[in-house]
Order: sequence, then structure tokens, then C-alpha cells
Amino acid sequence: MRRPESIAGECSVLDGIAQVRSVSRFDRRLGLGVGFGAIVAAAVVFALWRPRAAADLNDARRIEAGALVYARHCASCHGDNLQGQPDWTKRLANGRMPAPPHDDSGHTWHHPSAILFGITKKGLKPPYAPPDYQSDMPAFGPVLSDDDIWNALAFIRSRWSAAVRAKHDALERQ
Repeated sequence: MRRPESIAGECSVLDGIAQVRSVSRFDRRLGLGVGFGAIVAAAVVFALWRPRAAADLNDARRIEAGALVYARHCASCHGDNLQGQPDWTKRLANGRMPAPPHDDSGHTWHHPSAILFGITKKGLKPPYAPPDYQSDMPAFGPVLSDDDIWNALAFIRSRWSAAVRAKHDALERQ
């Protein structure tokens, strides 16, 4: 028995709607899968990019190694005694800021170690400074290993007073 033409036409329209719904569900699943994959990829990149947790910054060997790193790579700007450049809070003629002190008189200890690590490794650029910020602070990532950077930070920390170290430790726990 043949179907009347009108019924056959309705079936093909209904079949088309079913196919569209099927594709729409597939597209949604695909979109969710791609979105989830992008989130996972971003998390992996963040986990690999962010600095490792510092080893013991009170370790005498780390501090000793850090003294050498600091002398070779940091002291020329931040001073042999971590004193920074003169008038470090006032802009230079070129609009840039002088190198700040890393001793108790500076603001280094106001920042968590992970931020200090990031600034040292990546330089003063986003996310550590505004996009258009100009600085003489280079990125040391191409020059120093992560351990070298942590060692330099351990050395700097070792030169702070007990009161400043206690304040920095409290900041780290937040």
C-alpha cells in the first residue's frame, strides 16, 4: 500500500527535524567537550607556568648560593648591601623608577615570595605590572634557573630583620 504524498512529505520533514535535533545535541556535546578541554589546557599551562613552591628559604646552603647569584646579577642595580638606588621612590628623567632596596627600608618584603619569583623570572610586565609599564628590571628567566632565583630570594630574605621576616611570613600564610 502506498502512502499518500502528504504523509510521506510529513515524514521526511519530521525525519529532518529529528536529524537537526540530533546534530544540535552533538554540537552541544562537542562544544561542552571543547570548552572543558580548553579549561583543562589552561589549568595545565597555569600549573606549569606558575612558580614552584619555594624550598626552605631559611636553608643555609640556599642562602649561601643566593649570595653569589645576588652579587652577580642583582647588586649592580639593587646595591651590594641591598640598599637600592638613591631616591628610589622618585621617577628618573626617562620616566622609569630606580631599583628599589631589598632591605627592610624597601617594599620587597610586602610581596609574597611567588610574586617576587615571578617578577624576577618574567620581569616587570603583566601580570606583575600594567601592560605599558616601562622598567629597567630585566626578566632573568632566560639567564637563571628557578633554583637560582629562589636562592637569590632566600639570600635577600636572610638580610631582613627578624621583625620584617615575621611580617613577611604572616603575609605568606594569608
